[in-house]
Formats: sequence, C-alpha cells, structure tokens
Amino acid sequence: MAESVPAQAVFSASELQIAFGAKPLLQGGTIAILEGERVGLVGRNGCGKSTFLKIAAGVIAPDSGTVTTRRGLLTGYLPQEFELEQDLSVHEAVLRGAAAVQALIEEYENAPADAPNASQLLERIEHLDGWTLDSRAKSLLTNLNAPAPHRIVGNLSGGEKRRIALCRSLIARPDLLILDEPTNHLDTDSIQWLEDFLARYSGTCLFVTHDRYFLDRVCNRIVEIHQGGFVSFPGNYTDYLIAQAEREAVSEQTEKKRQKFLRSELEWVRRAPGARRTKSQDRVDRYFEAAAQGPPEKASDADIILPTPKELGNRVISLKNVGADVDGRQLFSGLTLEIPAGARIGIVGRNGSGKTTLLRILTGELEPTRGTVERGARTELNLIDQHRLQIDDTKTVWDEVGEGRETVRLGTEDISLRGYLRRFLFNETQMGQLTAQLSGGERSRVLLAKILKRGGNVLLLDEPTNDLDLATLRVLEEALVRFKGTVIVVSHDRYFMNRVCTHTLAFEGDELRFDVGNYEEFIQRRAERAAKPALPPARKAAAVTPAVTPAATVPVTARPQKLSWKDERDLETIEARILEAEAALALAEAQSHSPDFYKQSPAEMAASHESLISQRQAVAALYARWDDLEQKQAALKE
Repeated sequence: MAESVPAQAVFSASELQIAFGAKPLLQGGTIAILEGERVGLVGRNGCGKSTFLKIAAGVIAPDSGTVTTRRGLLTGYLPQEFELEQDLSVHEAVLRGAAAVQALIEEYENAPADAPNASQLLERIEHLDGWTLDSRAKSLLTNLNAPAPHRIVGNLSGGEKRRIALCRSLIARPDLLILDEPTNHLDTDSIQWLEDFLARYSGTCLFVTHDRYFLDRVCNRIVEIHQGGFVSFPGNYTDYLIAQAEREAVSEQTEKKRQKFLRSELEWVRRAPGARRTKSQDRVDRYFEAAAQGPPEKASDADIILPTPKELGNRVISLKNVGADVDGRQLFSGLTLEIPAGARIGIVGRNGSGKTTLLRILTGELEPTRGTVERGARTELNLIDQHRLQIDDTKTVWDEVGEGRETVRLGTEDISLRGYLRRFLFNETQMGQLTAQLSGGERSRVLLAKILKRGGNVLLLDEPTNDLDLATLRVLEEALVRFKGTVIVVSHDRYFMNRVCTHTLAFEGDELRFDVGNYEEFIQRRAERAAKPALPPARKAAAVTPAVTPAATVPVTARPQKLSWKDERDLETIEARILEAEAALALAEAQSHSPDFYKQSPAEMAASHESLISQRQAVAALYARWDDLEQKQAALKE
C-alpha cells in the first residue's frame, strides 16, 4: 500500500507581531496553512482577523516575525475595502483578477515558436486553465447574480461592486484564495453556489465570514485568533464549538483544582510553625506561584438589551395591493399583508428584487408606486440601515453613541452611557477613540448601540449581521428573540433567520409569498411546491358545452350567488383568529428559546416541541383557510 504524501505548507508565519496604533493585535502568533486546506478564521471584532488576511495576501508586512510562501504561489484576495477601476466594463473588471494569467498568455503568443520557455509557458497556462477565462467570467457573473458584463463599474451600487470584486478574486483559480467576508451582499442562492464552488475547490482557501452555515459546510479547519496568537481546531464550525466547549470545561476543572489547592495551602501557611520555615519554603513558593497565575481569562460577551417597547395596537402595518417600480422597472406588485403584532418576519429573495425598497416603503421614506400603506396609531418604527455612512469618523465612540447625553433611556429607567457602552464591549480606552480607528466589526457595534437605544416597537433591520463577530451575533439573536415588539429583517444569514424569524416573506420571481416559520421551513415548503406537478389551467364553466345524451343527463348546478353562512362567519373572524394564534405561537417560541426551557425533563421538552409543531400547523391551516375564502369571494365577484 502506497504511503500518502504529507501536504506541504503554501503559507507559514512565525512569531508575528503587529499593532494598530497603540492596540496590539498579533503578539507572537505562529501558523502554517497546508495545501488543500479550507481554513475559517474566527475571533472577536478587533482581534486582527482582517489584518492577518492582509499579511497573508502580501498587502502589508508585520511589525516583526517571519512570513514564508511557497515558490510561485498565485494568490487571490478579496478585502473588505477594495478598489475597482471605475471606467471599465464589468467583464473587463473581472478579468483584471487574472492579469497574471493573461500576461502568461500574451508572452506565449508573442514568443517565437522555437522559444526555449514556450513549453513551460504552455504548461503553466494549462495548469491555470487560462484558455477558458472568458467562459469562466461569464459563469461567475451569472452564478453570483452580478451585473451584466457590458455595464460600467462607475454606475453600479456598492453591493454590485462587491460581487464583481468577488468574481475578480475567483477568476484566476489561485493556489491560495483569501476572502474577507465573501458572503456580504450575496443572496442565499449565490451563497449556496459559492459554498459548493469552494467545497470542490482544488486550491487552498483562507477566509473570514460571519456566516455560520458557510463555516460549517466549507471548512475543514477553524483557526481562532485568541490573545494575540492562533489556536487551531480540526474540522468545521460545529467541531470547533464542541472542542471549544470541551476546552472551557477543562479550564473550569483546572481552575477548581487550583482554587482547592490554594485554600488548602493557605490554611497550611497560616498555621505552619516558624521552626519549619526553611524546610517549607518550596511549598510556600508553590502557593504564591499558583496564586499569581489567576483564573483563566474568559471572553466577555456583549449584553444587548433592547429598550422595552410600547404595546402595539391591533394594527401594526397594513399593506394593500402595494407595488414598487424603480427606474421604470417593476420590482414587485400586488402585496397585500397585515403584519402581525409580535411577529419576527424575515424577508428573503434575490439581490435587486426589492427587499430594501420594501423596508423604505414600510418606514414611509418611500411612497409605493401602487397601493396603500397604513401604520397603526401605536406603531413606532426604528430602522437599522445596511449603509454604514451614519457614523461620523471625526467623533469618538462616546460622542457618537451619546449624542450629547451621558445617560441612555432603557425602558422606564436611565443607565449611564458608560455602562451602556460596556454592554457593547467597549472599554474605557475605546470609548475615547475616534470611530475611524475602529475595525469594521467594532464600527457595526457602534451603529447598533447608537440606533437600538432609540427604542421603537417595530424594528426594521437591513443586513444587521454584516461585520459582526460570531459572539455578538449570538447575543443580538437572543435580544431579538426576547423582544416583545415586531421585527422585520432583511438578511442573507440563514443561521440568523432560522434562529430569529417566526415568518418569512419571500420574493420568488414575480410572486411574493408570506409563510409561517423560519428560513429552513420556508426552504422545505419551496422544495415541496417545486416537486408538485403543475396543474392545468382552470377553464371557465361558460366556455365548456357539455355533451348531453338521452341515456345520462347530468344536472347542472347553478353557481351560488354568495358565500355560505359558515364561510361568511369564517371570513369575518379569521383575521382575528390568525392574530391570536400567531401571538400564542410567538410566545411559545420565545419560551422554547429561554434557558429555562432546557431545565425540563426530556418528556416535557418533547411535549413542548410537539405542541410548538401543532401550533405552527394550526397557523398555517388558518392562512390556507383564509386564502380559500378570499378566492371564493373573488370568484363570486367575477
């Protein structure tokens, strides 16, 4: 049996030291990335993830330490902040990512037929699959839902430019692919395509992402930046969480043993006679050495507490036949929806389908092209926008969040601004820092702290998960689940949507579909709908002349002129019944996310879970009944 050849390192770094201003990031970190690995880099906001990616890509050099790459290594890099040539077409901008391959092709085509390096050039081009650049560019643009190849970069939105930058980093199929938040501004279909692409990728990948499903499905190794160094965990994100829990359990056991040792030794030191002082000096030294170690450092989590919302009325937001056009193009039409109080609605769909436009219509910032929007008298809206331009880089964190005040109103009480900022993991030094000096994730926390304190009983969040670290994401999810108001969120983070949402509003082509359940349940129902054979179009009764024979005359039943008494009663009461059922479901789901839920016995948890499923099915049945009644009523009006 042939022995397997061990993988070689394509990149290694030893004793890395780098600081951002006065803040140390990497402090002696050492790491090697092997050929074929798909490494997910995780860690707190501001710990140095993006800085390390820049070092690996050769964009910056560390303050000290050694960086080594394999000879002839071709690297592709997608930074968080990038530049594209504004006057290029989309197709040209993407091909700039394969400039090294194009240079090889040009050199080969201009070389004499008998050039000594011609065969080497051809071999290198074929290794890089250089002859298929144009078709690869077209495939990438299509699968990542990027703008048309002929469009000019300067006329595109920030999200469109980011998708082009991602295509540019993938086009050359580099040996080492480095991606910083590659899923930002991608819709869920494009993210799933990228997952499949990277899972099959023959090169080596190193990336930072907040998308936990992406980390789970792509990675074969997780590296955490912790206290300035690198801690490696084999496997995917789930394996990392298990290993991290085991590591913390071991640390707790070690700390318990240390505390027990200190208590016993302290007691001995206190009663040790002076005559034994010399012989017992080693024991005394061991005591003070153990005492000086201190407990293991635990990473503190943000403590996001949303202001208690005012009670919502019977009407939150009502939409009737709402539609929107942008630049003469219809985004959506015919949206009729009564947003339930206490619901957490996830809006999903392809980029450009109109999700952000819908949020702007809900807030009143934008008038619908068609239809009407009515907001309840008690409805107070608070929008968290995906555009991070609301932060003033010339202000400190304290001034930006405090906005001239030293207290923050949370519900019925005021807390100090200092205490509020600590909940978002800002220490005394950071509170006095300019926001321009913060990392992308830290800036996102500033934005959250600034906007969430405004309160409101209807929160509208447009891509709230971008740039947040995983720990802060978990805390934000818990805060939204506990929130007693209504939440409407646009996000491509599937884990976030599954954790938070009780309903989905999906842009599916020209159709908008409102369903009870989280994102996973929506995907399941969509697959079930797609699997059903298409029904033949219904024919109007008047268009059919039945063949009547003397032997078997079929009686013709006259079409009813109005709904039955039962249907009329159901139609009058069904909206109220739906609201009541959804409120009960929201309460049950909130209880299922509570830490106390897991204190129940297995039998009680199973019963609670079955009850939750039953309530979801009941709500779905009510919506189906409502739809049936509306169709009956519409048929009578024809």
